[in-house]
Amino acid sequence: MKDFAPTTSLHPSTLLIILLYFHRAQKICAIKGSTVFIKGTFTLPPDLGKLELKKTFCMKFPNPWEEPTDLSVDPDYSGRVECLTDKKTYYSLKLSNVTKKDEHEYNFRIKADDDKKKWIGKDNFILKVTDLHVESPGEVTEGESAVLTCKTTCSLTDPTFIWYKDGRPLTTEMIQKNQQLHLQTVSSEDAGSYSCAVRGSEHLPSTAQTLRVRRDVSVSISPSGGIVEGSSVTLTCSSDGDPPVEIYTWFKGSSSVGTGGTYSIPNISSEDSGEYTCQSRNQLGEGRSTAVSLNVLYPPRDVSVSNSSSGEMVNLTCSSDANPPVEIYTWFKDGGDSPVGSGHSYVPLQSGFYYCQAQNQHGAQRSAAVPVNINVIFFLIMLILLLMNM
Repeated sequence: MKDFAPTTSLHPSTLLIILLYFHRAQKICAIKGSTVFIKGTFTLPPDLGKLELKKTFCMKFPNPWEEPTDLSVDPDYSGRVECLTDKKTYYSLKLSNVTKKDEHEYNFRIKADDDKKKWIGKDNFILKVTDLHVESPGEVTEGESAVLTCKTTCSLTDPTFIWYKDGRPLTTEMIQKNQQLHLQTVSSEDAGSYSCAVRGSEHLPSTAQTLRVRRDVSVSISPSGGIVEGSSVTLTCSSDGDPPVEIYTWFKGSSSVGTGGTYSIPNISSEDSGEYTCQSRNQLGEGRSTAVSLNVLYPPRDVSVSNSSSGEMVNLTCSSDANPPVEIYTWFKDGGDSPVGSGHSYVPLQSGFYYCQAQNQHGAQRSAAVPVNINVIFFLIMLILLLMNM
């Protein structure tokens, strides 16, 4: 014991307090505002003799060099403490409405009628006081999962945690594991204020924490279906932000093209084709929609004929820009009303001027006529070969 003794002389009971002060005590964790019951044991010392027990009381460990104080007369514990003993073996301490200021080491004190005879109990207890606190992701996107945790600063003894949403106990369908609440596929109905409590202390819940559910930003197109060049198109951005969305920004590819909840394109052209996204922003952050594609449909244009010759053979090819692509190519000889051929390519058998007509479901356009010169002898040979194959 001399290892713990100060240079001045101390009473043996004080030395015993010092030893217990450095001894590893039992730890008790309690929720702030709850009532704590501490039960300990003691053995009456054999040298008590015929001395009469003068006083028994519950105490907290002071500075090792100070005399312990009876909790029942300590103003910090007024009306909150009750200490009971059978004066033989057991004692109990009941401490109500505990606070962080009650975090001390506690034990039991025995005094005989001789003030020099003082002892303390076998068991000493360290009290830790905790608030309950909900740890929440704050905001999640609809469809994602979320985990909320009921946090403590010390380890409660075998607690059962209860969860509340907007002040009402959650149903058993919610997945609760240890101190955690698991929300598997979050929907807008899961938004609200969450708090937790421990069974038996339901009147001491945590402070509520808000969970916000952010809907995915989405874009709708009006009119729906095919978009024909020259018509008007409106894109609408939808976002269920909490707090509400303050700014909408529109992008074509990576370039900003407008702001506001809607983006209108009057007299749309093929140059407006591309992928569009909407970005929504509130004071907590931003989200962006998946891209929607504008595919502007238009009839054939820039129809042209190219002439490629191989020896004496002439091959004409019709080209066009159209969306959807050209479905029908028709060939004409200038000066005639009836078609002379069809298909993307045509081999003329007579000299003259030829043009093609390109057509899709939205219209048709003719090319300019191109001149073709055919060798008469070659033409006769081709005609004979054609008749022989018939």
